Amino acid sequence: LVRRLLTSGILVQIFPLHDRGELKKLRQSWYGRVKVGYQPLDEIRSYFGETIALYFGFLEYFTFALIPMAVIGIPYYVFAWEDYDKYVMFATFNLLWSTVILEVWKRICAIMTYRWGTLLMKRQFEEPRPGFHGVLGINPVTGREEPVYSSIKRQIRIYLVSLPFVCLCLYFSLYVMMIYFDLEQWALDYHEENESNFSSLMLFVPSIIYAVVIEIMNRIYRYAAEFLTSWENHRLESSYQNHLILKVLVFNFLNCFASLFYIAFVLFDMKLLRQVSCKDVLRMKLGYNCIVNSVFLHVLFCGLKLFLFLLFQGTFDDYLELFLQFGYVSLFSCVYPLAAVFAVLNNITEIYSDALKMCRVYKRPFAEPTANIGVWQLAFETMSVISVVTNCILIGMSPQVNALFPDSKTDLILTVALVE
Repeated sequence: LVRRLLTSGILVQIFPLHDRGELKKLRQSWYGRVKVGYQPLDEIRSYFGETIALYFGFLEYFTFALIPMAVIGIPYYVFAWEDYDKYVMFATFNLLWSTVILEVWKRICAIMTYRWGTLLMKRQFEEPRPGFHGVLGINPVTGREEPVYSSIKRQIRIYLVSLPFVCLCLYFSLYVMMIYFDLEQWALDYHEENESNFSSLMLFVPSIIYAVVIEIMNRIYRYAAEFLTSWENHRLESSYQNHLILKVLVFNFLNCFASLFYIAFVLFDMKLLRQVSCKDVLRMKLGYNCIVNSVFLHVLFCGLKLFLFLLFQGTFDDYLELFLQFGYVSLFSCVYPLAAVFAVLNNITEIYSDALKMCRVYKRPFAEPTANIGVWQLAFETMSVISVVTNCILIGMSPQVNALFPDSKTDLILTVALVE
């Protein structure tokens, strides 16, 4: 009944009320004071449910997992910063780290969900999502009358409309990237001809423009992806989320990392790769997020009684931010070792700011039981595989490894492939 009311628009929102007493206790144990320690995940799960608790558990685990990378990255940055070729050891550690942490997380996730009783939760009887529509028919599993929509029509919409649209957007993203490199070259030539303060400032203009354009493109594409995924008319919320995540991740990955792959494996310019990673991507992404989160923390610790109670939109954007952050750290941090340091600082403020938003900014969401972080686990594992391949190729491109195979590049390629 509730689902039908939501679909027809008669019911606009439905949400549980906050329990002020329980919420006050949770706030005190969660972010009431700055401390170095674990979050009260069991209390978070009891109040907000397993889905929210698993997100904060993964955020906490990922932050602790980044510390070894940050600890190794600081001395590497200090003592080997100017030598662009001394990244073999760091890249080796990087590819091992990106694989191991996800396997350890599977075990930690299983321990938590076993304790909460959701480890073996099944989704066979998942209810249709509110936006699903179709002609009335009989569900062969439950025997109940409910809307039915042809899977053939859905596949036609996916492969004849959504897929071409995504490919077109990816092509446009690559085209914008090539324009950015042309602007970079123009700014460099202009600076070499004039050698003035103005020309020095012009060197930063292409990067700033490209960063703004990327953000605009991501937002526009996100709205388009949500519209297309809703138009595909998926019956289950899990299926809807999987298709939406796939669309958004592919575009964001290309939009954020295509320029780095182009510099590393087409231009073969490690110096430029480090400059772009440092100046144009990592500082703007991680630094901006850290500043925004610090503003929330300033509001919190100044004692401002902020209660907005906005509608909670889910953990999609939070996982997306961690996914891109994992890419920045695992793919090319061997040429910019401070990436993990920025990520740790960002995540520390993220934990407290997200806790503040859950308790004081958002309406209380319905508790959703889950056995894991869902399709995001597959997304992180895919990024890990790409990271392993990328770091192996970077190791194979290094002068130290090339010196071991002075006569045969074939042996070098075969060795790198075997290591992968």
